[in-house]
Amino acid sequence: MPLGLRNKKKHKSKDTSKLVESEAAAPAPAAPAPAASASRLQFHTQLAHGSPTGRVAGFGSARELYAKIAETFGIDPAEIMFCTLNTHKADMDKLLGAQIGLEDFIFAHIKGQRKEVEILKTDDVLGLTITDNGTGCAFIKRIKEGSLMDQTKMVCVGDHIETINGKNVADRRHYEVAKMLKDLEKGQMLKLELIEPMKAFEKLEPRSKGGTLPEAKISRGRETLRLRTKGPATVEEMPTEIEEKAIKKVDELLETYMGIRDIELAATMVEAGRDKKNPDEFAVALDETLGDFAFPDEFVFDVWGAIGDAKQGRL
Repeated sequence: MPLGLRNKKKHKSKDTSKLVESEAAAPAPAAPAPAASASRLQFHTQLAHGSPTGRVAGFGSARELYAKIAETFGIDPAEIMFCTLNTHKADMDKLLGAQIGLEDFIFAHIKGQRKEVEILKTDDVLGLTITDNGTGCAFIKRIKEGSLMDQTKMVCVGDHIETINGKNVADRRHYEVAKMLKDLEKGQMLKLELIEPMKAFEKLEPRSKGGTLPEAKISRGRETLRLRTKGPATVEEMPTEIEEKAIKKVDELLETYMGIRDIELAATMVEAGRDKKNPDEFAVALDETLGDFAFPDEFVFDVWGAIGDAKQGRL
């Protein structure tokens, strides 16, 4: 069914807090209210470069979590670039997204050294994949091997992009930053001001608890805390194997079409397509939930196909 039949919303809202909003899961009738259960949960946390172990609780979004961590360690929440689960390393495969396992250990990576780099854009594609922490900090999640940026050794995975050619982008979402980089003309000089995560000193390791935690693995049946942009956090089951495969594929499509990676966004899109019968219903659902992205029809159709492939066991 052609996607053009849907009434697509093109209006751009300045309220970016709505971009990753998703439906609240209905609590099981016999179980206590998820919000009450979530509010009592406590998580161990450390600063990734080294600190005592603290505890955080009572948060329902990434922004609230960062505020709790900042309060625990006496720092400004804006200093937190991103968090990883069960590793103090800036491992982009362990980034905290919308789901936190109830036994996960949270490591907060804070801003470290600033640096500047100038690059002549000799290729249409820079080779960067951008993501963000949901609170106005876009950073580099991937650098394509052999790309222009891969040859620029000062630019590293985990670096926060603060300015592009003198324009401050510290409060921009990842897709906005990616578009700005993509739109730069070939042959133009590109000046980036970057902030790298604070590095750990060797003398701080091994860490108490953090250094000996097992690698984070998704196991079906394990409960997680689902963070939400609006409303309280809820305790839910981990995504099914089918949903995991669909989310991974949609995340890859986001990189192909938009130059961003965002597991939370991918999960929200898969959730939106869970009960839809055709691509037009799915497209309308995306417009209602994520209209500010103005996804092209081709991308929406490919995402719908990825969800269908996962359901049919073709992924």
